[in-house]
Amino acid sequence: MKLAPSLLACDFTRLGEELRSIQGADWAHVDVMDGQFVPNISFGLPILAAARRASGLYMDVHLMIDSPERYLRDFAEAGADGLTVHVEATRHIHRAVQMIRELGKHAGVTLNPGTPLEAVRPVLADVDTVLVMSVNPGFGGQKFLPQSLERVRTLRRWLDDLGSAATLQVDGGVSAANARALADAGATCLVAGSAVFGADGGAAGLERLSASLSGAARK
Repeated sequence: MKLAPSLLACDFTRLGEELRSIQGADWAHVDVMDGQFVPNISFGLPILAAARRASGLYMDVHLMIDSPERYLRDFAEAGADGLTVHVEATRHIHRAVQMIRELGKHAGVTLNPGTPLEAVRPVLADVDTVLVMSVNPGFGGQKFLPQSLERVRTLRRWLDDLGSAATLQVDGGVSAANARALADAGATCLVAGSAVFGADGGAAGLERLSASLSGAARK
């Protein structure tokens, strides 16, 4: 199981320190929001570039923006290792995935909780990451939607049927209370913000989340 702390929940006045506190993680998850595709605005290229300079962690960039094709090269050049786009944000999801691959980055696809899973099925064989949103995107600290477990199970089955080694990622309301259930459902990467960067700090939060997965394989 990969663990990917979400920088959306960190203290940006201490970005370098926060990144050092999660060096035991597998990935750093970077949520980019434009205020159009989702109602919130987060951060963009300068923050990603600063995070890249401060850390050697894999930078997992989740683009919650309209027409993400316009900015794929910019985010790749700013330091993204993986770029994940929403099926709802582009008319040409195959083209977006192809563009990410041509930039030499890992390609990911995601969809909102209310979007049928069939929307991602046409590109499952072409991506490195499939992200299940377990909250409606736009804000951190939301409660996990229980129906997400069945969505994870279904996608796990589809990926296995394809013989795909793609990472099956879950983002939204992930905590020590539900991490093991998500692992059992077939998730192979968990994104967690508040559960990691809480009152105890990133290192303690990461350890608590990892402990809840005792017995689950790290992939």
